[in-house]
Order: sequence, then structure tokens, then C-alpha cells
Amino acid sequence: MTMQRSINNRGTRTKHALGVQAVLEWAFRVEKAQLELPVRKDVVEEGFGFGLEYVLLQRAALGCKVDGGKHKMGSYTHADAEVVAATVAGMPESLGGIRMAISVAELARAGITPDWMPGVVPRCVPVEIKSNQHGERATTIVVGTEQVLTRGKWRTVEVLACPVTWRPHPEQIASARRGYEDWWQALDWVRDGLVVGRMLRDIEVTEAMPKVRPWDNPALSVPRTLRAISEPFS
Repeated sequence: MTMQRSINNRGTRTKHALGVQAVLEWAFRVEKAQLELPVRKDVVEEGFGFGLEYVLLQRAALGCKVDGGKHKMGSYTHADAEVVAATVAGMPESLGGIRMAISVAELARAGITPDWMPGVVPRCVPVEIKSNQHGERATTIVVGTEQVLTRGKWRTVEVLACPVTWRPHPEQIASARRGYEDWWQALDWVRDGLVVGRMLRDIEVTEAMPKVRPWDNPALSVPRTLRAISEPFS
């Protein structure tokens, strides 16, 4: 009875529940996982080999899982981190393909989210500012002439205008936020893939996701920490 209980205890593994963004940051920032991107079709390589995705698929078909150690040794990368990297590398073209895969990995490695330009408001400002001994002033241009009666005489005077622009331009802000939404869609795809694939040994991917449109209510954006994912798994 005692032996049976011991076997059951050894077979029970407590998984770490993490949201997909935390999982990505653990895999690429902590475990230093690398993307195994597919070889371009127009590139001819010497010899043949199998990519990580193929190895993982074969591993799943055979029901095999590679054990991970408690501490990193040399260049060892946790098997779950390799699964995460392989999933990201398979990003479909509809979501940005290789370009998006690299972006997701590099943002995770840096522990940041795409810059959606929080708090930025377009402002109307002069196109150019000139400085001299009297201070700064906006540059003006001549846009026409007018006849003005001065001291009983008609004089021709130049009509000056100050060219202005929007900084940052509204399209810059819109583009940054479209980029954030594309990144969010990519993370959602990775999360679904990891959940459906059921190949993670020590991690349970939760439903937690970054805010879809944080600019709609920035006050709800809460700073995250890597403290929960920095410790090696046992």
C-alpha cells in the first residue's frame, strides 16, 4: 500500500498555470528558446535534416515526452520551451507568418508588448521652428500679397502663414494600434495551439490574455512581472 502510494505520488506532476504571454516570456526570455524557422524554398541546402516541429510531431505520435531537469545545465532548454518555440515558428501566413513569429519571439525575449502609443494625442504644431538670439519662433511662408492703405498711401504687403502639421500623425497612432491587434491575434493563435496540442509537460496554459484594446481604457492595464515565471520548474 505504501509503495503504491509512492508510485502514484511520483506520477502526479503539478503544472504551472500561466497565461500565454507569460509562457512566451518564460520560453524565450528565461529558457532562451530559439525559433527553428522553415528554410526558404528558393534556398538549396547541403544535406538534409529535420526541423524541430517535425521532431515534436513525431514525439507526440509516439507518445514520448522528454523529461526536463530542475536547473538549466549549459545550453539545456526545457522541453516545454522548445514546444512553445516550435508552435510560434508555425505561425500561419494569415497572421503574418515568419515575420510575426520573429516579432512575437523578440517581444517575449525583451519582456515587452508592442508600443501602441499609450496616452499619445495628435497635436497641431508648426512644421518648423527657428531659433535666434530673441528666442524661438515658427517659420512662416509667403502665401500671397495684399494692398494696404498706410498713412494715406497704398502699399503692397506680403501675407504670411505658418505651415502646421499633426504630430504624431493620427495614421501613425492607428498603425501602431493595428500592430498591437495583429500581435494579440497571434498570441491568441499560439494559446489555442498549445492548449489543443496538449504537449506541454510542466505548464498549463490558462485563458489569460493581454487586453484586446488597452487604449479603450488604459486605467485597466496592470503592469506585469516576470517573478512568477523566472524560477525553474521542478
